[in-house]
Amino acid sequence: MQQYSGLIMPIAFIAIFYFLLIRPQQKREKELKEMRANLKIGDEVVTIGGLVGKVFNITEDIVTVEVGGDKTRLHVEKWAIGKVKNK
Repeated sequence: MQQYSGLIMPIAFIAIFYFLLIRPQQKREKELKEMRANLKIGDEVVTIGGLVGKVFNITEDIVTVEVGGDKTRLHVEKWAIGKVKNK
């Protein structure tokens, strides 16, 4: 029993680290992946760079977003969509 007492603290730290840091990050990544998979034309989105616009077109990896008053169209990678504002 005494030979295993030195392993209790490192194992406890690993468990705490997992539940406080790794698991919430995995949950957030899953939510982002789901949000990006459910994008629709007309959704108002915010990119990770802070650009706000409406989705004009969606392909497998590229989202075309209309921004500004003159409806400028930008092509952004799907992973760069940070959130959907109208949900």
